[in-house]
Amino acid sequence: MPYVMNQLLEAMLENGASDLHLHVGRSPSLRVNGAIMSVEGPALDRAEAETLVLGVVPAAQRARLDADGGCDFAFSFRGDVRLRVNAFRGHSGYGMVLRLLPSAMYTLEQLRLPPVIKDMLRRARGLILVTGPTGSGKSTTLASMINWINQNEQGHIITIEDPIEYVHAHAKCLVTQREVGTDLPSFAEGVRSALRQDPDVILIGEMRDLETIEAAVTAAETGHLVLGTLHTSGAARTIDRIIDAFPAAVREQIRAQLSVSLTAVISQCLLHTKDDRRAAAFEVMIRTDGVAAKIREGKTYQLLTDIETGGSRGMRTLDSDLLALFAQGVVAEDEVFHYCQNPEAMRERMRAVGQTR
Repeated sequence: MPYVMNQLLEAMLENGASDLHLHVGRSPSLRVNGAIMSVEGPALDRAEAETLVLGVVPAAQRARLDADGGCDFAFSFRGDVRLRVNAFRGHSGYGMVLRLLPSAMYTLEQLRLPPVIKDMLRRARGLILVTGPTGSGKSTTLASMINWINQNEQGHIITIEDPIEYVHAHAKCLVTQREVGTDLPSFAEGVRSALRQDPDVILIGEMRDLETIEAAVTAAETGHLVLGTLHTSGAARTIDRIIDAFPAAVREQIRAQLSVSLTAVISQCLLHTKDDRRAAAFEVMIRTDGVAAKIREGKTYQLLTDIETGGSRGMRTLDSDLLALFAQGVVAEDEVFHYCQNPEAMRERMRAVGQTR
């Protein structure tokens, strides 16, 4: 009996799975509490996998799948269950991975972000970057920020995403959500278009090229609050990534612009907790005069010192946040060492609080 997509999605929900994998040569598989488990039944053959995949891919994304070998999109199931999807073509045929998105957005308190973030979200201008590797929860953090603005401030929020993951209803703000590949040809064009639509807040789902980065910095400079993501780890690497994207001749100018327009860099990773859940750990760097000077002078290697001494302003290093999660009994020691920046120093700090094995 052939597999039916709706039944596979129901199995995903019943088993509390975070992901559903469809690959030729194996029965559909679920990721449950970090482990992969196969659904009972025969392995997918090439034709059945193609039927399942192409039955879900929107018409607007089919050309991208054929031309590029892959595409990203999101869709709703049962009306209130939303999934993010990557469909791809490989050596053995078509495949797909579906990620279940949380049905409710987290509050900033639940994410454990410092209260100063709310002050930043109230500002009329500036650039807030949320960074981290793929799957680290950046979209969840950004959605929570947008939701907070939507519930507490007034204005016009424009999101430019690929794909749209969290749907925001109008609340105190007007919310316009646009999808790259469906509504827009690129992130950069989305930002340029947004500036003609009377925005107060612009969310850029991914600052993946020079054109988009340049548009984001300009938007932040010209009186808009801009939220964006980069696939970098740590504030220093994020600043370097932005600067290095520009030709050498203009890097000094970009450093000066960034030192003024940047509000904060929030870098995160996603950990497995002791009770088989997930928790994010954050590095938070907030623009101060000292931080701005180091960006302007190209001394990003010294930014960690500002973060370490900026606790009273809401800053934190990744290692200090990992230590806090460990001390609270949320994550195991091995998980901390998997993500920490300085294992030797971390071992000493754990010993100091008497919580090593």
